[in-house]
Amino acid sequence: MWTGIPFDWKSLWRKRSWGSRFLAFGQNDVFFQETNQHLAVGKKLESITEDLSDFIAAQKIFFVGTAAADGRVNVSPKGTDSFRVISPNKVVWLNLTGSGNETAAHLLRDPRMTIMFCAFEGKPMILRLYGQAKIFHKRDLEYGDYIGLFPPNTGSRQVIEMEVDLVQTSCGFAVPFMDFREERETLNTWSSKQGVDGIEAYWEKKNTRSIDGFETRIF
Repeated sequence: MWTGIPFDWKSLWRKRSWGSRFLAFGQNDVFFQETNQHLAVGKKLESITEDLSDFIAAQKIFFVGTAAADGRVNVSPKGTDSFRVISPNKVVWLNLTGSGNETAAHLLRDPRMTIMFCAFEGKPMILRLYGQAKIFHKRDLEYGDYIGLFPPNTGSRQVIEMEVDLVQTSCGFAVPFMDFREERETLNTWSSKQGVDGIEAYWEKKNTRSIDGFETRIF
């Protein structure tokens, strides 16, 4: 909002170091400059490269976004050793039991999915995978094909397969540095205590419909 106070644009010019790169704020523009390495900002790719596959394998958390044609958009954080790159255009991940089952409900109505990874350590990077997904339950043959890729877990609920049709990287310069300490064992401990029968009873109580009332077909 204009206050009538004279404004000195020159006083805004400043530099901020990021190793060999710097960000400069000027009068009307924001400039990214590098001195000795390529700056990968906003690249679009047709498939997952080997370098990006290595980046994915090193991450401790990823985020999944889904939505139906109506109702609420869902974004879920996923942790543990639950993600696998099958090929340059196919990924699968293990969906563990939780208090909601939004992803399953949405995929039955619209197979669109976005998966996002962020670098919290080392070089900045945001990686998004876009594609069409299918959800497999224990009754499905595909579940049996994929479940062996992951550590055994009593709380295993579904395996989700996504055909990747677009890969996008972006800078991640505003993502904070955070150090990984350890995995949370709370969910695994709870699942083990419930046992298979207890888990299925929990599904019956909590996981048959989304918050918008969409069926999840967990049974």
